[in-house]
Amino acid sequence: MADALERITTEYVDSEDRLRISGASSAGSSVVIWITQRLLHRLVPVLLNWLERGAATPHAELMQEWAQQAARAGLEAQAPVMAEASSCNWLAHSIDITLSDEAVILTFKSEDDQQAALTLAATPLRQWLNIVHDAHIMAGWSMAVWPAWISDSNIRTPGLATKLH
Repeated sequence: MADALERITTEYVDSEDRLRISGASSAGSSVVIWITQRLLHRLVPVLLNWLERGAATPHAELMQEWAQQAARAGLEAQAPVMAEASSCNWLAHSIDITLSDEAVILTFKSEDDQQAALTLAATPLRQWLNIVHDAHIMAGWSMAVWPAWISDSNIRTPGLATKLH
């Protein structure tokens, strides 16, 4: 069974050329999950499609951009999740995605079946996607997976850390 992550810090680590998610679980333990560009490029379109559901209006892209800007503006600085030396540390080989009307559940899985689940409603998902988008820019990774409505809304705010806690 997957540990439920209650708080995360997401950041790009240049020396690994990967994203690192440091998470604090509901059980009080911490975990470090590494995510490759390849896996993210499979995940991001699914998450964007969930946010775009039912948005076939003439101004849908503008509405998405406004929602992204609002999510970014609502992101409050918090202390990062600090992984302990004893934290589980593993590479995500797959991510199970459960979609509902209210939230997305991402269950990160390692090759040896370690698991951690993260539940995100629309606004926290948008905030996390802003951070992942910023990490893509920092990494110099392909931006092909990102629609204009998220790229245009993500003009980085000076001093805003690219981490979600």
